[in-house]
Amino acid sequence: MTELCEVVITAPDPDWLRRFTRELVDRRLCSSVHNFSPVHSIYRWQGEVHERTEGRASLHTRRELVAAIVEYAKERHPYQVPSISARPIHDGNPEYLNWIAAETQPPQR
Repeated sequence: MTELCEVVITAPDPDWLRRFTRELVDRRLCSSVHNFSPVHSIYRWQGEVHERTEGRASLHTRRELVAAIVEYAKERHPYQVPSISARPIHDGNPEYLNWIAAETQPPQR
């Protein structure tokens, strides 16, 4: 079976993140996205601790597409170092997992 994962991305503007993740679905880089907002983030950046409200998105995709998602995000994301990480999907509803795999493969020509 195709290796699947959940990719998490955050961004300072939830509306930007919603539009961006729509592009990822349109490009078949992920099958679906759950956008969460607001998310209160606390992080260390350049030696200082920051707190801010962000948007967070959870994408379902193939593991082999993570590099393409990262590259696409790095070209467009407002952060110098976008927060993007992937977690494997080990198990779940077989029909749903098959749907993720089907929606993230190039359309047949």
